[in-house]
Amino acid sequence: MKIQKETFFAQIGSALFKNRLSDTQRQGLNTLLGYWEQHFSKQDLRWLAYVLGTVHHEVRKSMQPIHEDGADQYFFDKYDIQGHNPETAKELGNIYPGDGVKFHGRGFVQLTGRSNYAYWAKRLNLDLLNDPDNALQPEVASTILFHGMIEGRFTGKALSDYINETEEDWINARRIVNRLDKAEEIKTYAQQYW
Repeated sequence: MKIQKETFFAQIGSALFKNRLSDTQRQGLNTLLGYWEQHFSKQDLRWLAYVLGTVHHEVRKSMQPIHEDGADQYFFDKYDIQGHNPETAKELGNIYPGDGVKFHGRGFVQLTGRSNYAYWAKRLNLDLLNDPDNALQPEVASTILFHGMIEGRFTGKALSDYINETEEDWINARRIVNRLDKAEEIKTYAQQYW
């Protein structure tokens, strides 16, 4: 289904951007809508709404791929094998000192951890391990975002697990990306995109 972009922008501009949808935000939304229309246009539009709600939160309304908030020390403490959370580091595949900083969150969905970068590097045939900033390219970030959420590549949970013909669970859909962190907030954003 083709999205009527001007109507869509008017609606979300009012609801989500206080009538101040910038050119940069519009450009990011056009990238995301274009990717959806090219690859997933026959899928449930509620999925698109949830993806956009997730992006809205993860990139702080910029609608552009970004680096995760934080300085190197924060990433080291949070994600590095020698930091404060070695178990988290292992879960993310951060097995070498320095991985926590190198593989901090990037993109539309904050791809994090050596193992996630390695998976997408292989899948996209792109050097994300030596140059993780490649995950900031809009087309790359879009691919990771949509396929990750629709196929369940981040946590093993997919959009179809929560939003389908018999269920519409906007809260637990957050488990696709990040447990229930900010689930209520993202539900609100997603429903406004819907």
